[in-house]
Amino acid sequence: MKRIRHYIAAFICTVLAASCSLDETSYTEIEKDKYMNNSAEAENVLLGVYRNMVEEGMYAYHLSLLFTIPSDIARCEGTTTDNYRIVPANAYTAVQSEVETTWAALYNAIYEANDFIWQLSVKADSFDEDDRDDAAVFMAEARALRALYYFELLRWYGHVSLITDPAQSYMAFSEYTQNDPVEVFEFIEQDLLYAIDVLPYATADNIRSDNSFRFSKGAALGLLTKVYATWAGYPVHDETKWEQAAKTAKTLVESGMHHLNEGTNGNGFEQLWINTCNGIWEPGESLIEVSFYAPTVTGTAANDPVGCIGKWNGVTASGIRSIRNAGNWKVIPSFLAGWKDHDQDLRFRLSFADYRYTADGQDPQGRDDRPFEDALAEDAENNLKSSFANTLTPAKWDTEKYVEDANYLVNQDKSNINWYILRYADVLLLYAEALNEWHKAPTAEAYEAVNMVRRRGFGLPVNTASSVADLPTGLSYEDFQQAVRDERSYELAFEGHRRQDLIRWGIYYETIRATAQDMANWCDNGARYYICASYTQKNKHELLPIPQRDIDLMTRYEQNPGW
Repeated sequence: MKRIRHYIAAFICTVLAASCSLDETSYTEIEKDKYMNNSAEAENVLLGVYRNMVEEGMYAYHLSLLFTIPSDIARCEGTTTDNYRIVPANAYTAVQSEVETTWAALYNAIYEANDFIWQLSVKADSFDEDDRDDAAVFMAEARALRALYYFELLRWYGHVSLITDPAQSYMAFSEYTQNDPVEVFEFIEQDLLYAIDVLPYATADNIRSDNSFRFSKGAALGLLTKVYATWAGYPVHDETKWEQAAKTAKTLVESGMHHLNEGTNGNGFEQLWINTCNGIWEPGESLIEVSFYAPTVTGTAANDPVGCIGKWNGVTASGIRSIRNAGNWKVIPSFLAGWKDHDQDLRFRLSFADYRYTADGQDPQGRDDRPFEDALAEDAENNLKSSFANTLTPAKWDTEKYVEDANYLVNQDKSNINWYILRYADVLLLYAEALNEWHKAPTAEAYEAVNMVRRRGFGLPVNTASSVADLPTGLSYEDFQQAVRDERSYELAFEGHRRQDLIRWGIYYETIRATAQDMANWCDNGARYYICASYTQKNKHELLPIPQRDIDLMTRYEQNPGW
């Protein structure tokens, strides 16, 4: 059955096309009232709510890669702000098209979730008993998706309108106001608590015939943990939410329904990238994952659920099977230089590439073909260090190493590689962080959570204490806090979390400034590549601007600080 595409609400029309008419009636808006008469039809529409994830303004590009780059671990290639570089440089304004596109995409996704929830609430009573059981799960999925979309809207744009009913999307522009962020957090919380109460765990699901890449109880628990951790930080700073973050994560951890992927022979961390590069659903660790996998690849972006994963943030390549990888994400060498225990931490070498691919195979990029490790020596010469200042790339999505022929790259710009939004390892680290923040000292459970992640990273059994991998005992509150923050940068490197972590910790600007100095210290010309340091401002770049077109139309709106 074909996917029902809903009429885009008037609110979204303001950012997509000035010619949208508030009186316009869509054919599909009329026809959808005749649809969703059973659970199969309802599921088909629900999958359309999921499909919003693969839009360019969502996780195909903006929320996965473009907006997340500027941090202390990554930057965009080059030394200018032209073309696509303007966004990673933090040099854009409120009229930037990417800012407008993502705002519109998120509100469109919220509208479709609202509409589905409303339609299903009207139709479900007429379903037979089995279909009503399905509908209950579908309702919970839709509310979890709406929570995710609002969470992204809130943490990127800060001051937004809370629209909870499809009819609200048709109000006059002058009626829209911005809700207090706390109100939006509370709405997200209620949606996720509902989902947690109704959804089954992924590995105990006897309702959905196929729950691949769909919300589960574990996914909702993990997302709510992250919501609480964000709520506790910038800009709301409600530190009472640390206790709720810890207790929510504990429920997930103690359920035993999710686990770290340990792979075979200690290769669990690498197995994550083999899986996501080939559309393999592994619900043990993958809590929320966007699927770009297409069983039949047409090469046409309109037909394939394609993203930029592995193209923008992969290993630089040219002439590979007639396809190119831009490799526009660049790894900051001073971050790698500070990565502790890298000689024994298997994640170190699996996370970055000091090589590229050509038609002839793998080509080292260091001066005189020397590896990056040589540049870490105390007596390493400046020329060797500078050869890595603008060449290192992430390696988690190494297309030539991981992507099988059946899922090979669509074209020069797009791929069918998946994107992890939330992994179980992320939740374990949030659990450790929340316990430390709640008690103002690390607990035994906090140590165990972070050490499990570290042991897997070192290729060791996750449930066995290790003198090699485990953090030293007796750390103070401050030392444990820093250890967890460092561990998040190692485990989740280049996965789109670091910028938002720095923002919720309230240290984004300060970290950008410190990284600029680190780059200058790394080599003589290092700082020239860290363009975002010239444009990032405190109390401004913690949020994106509200798109100027919406500010102009919605007269009761106020622009975000600094914009």
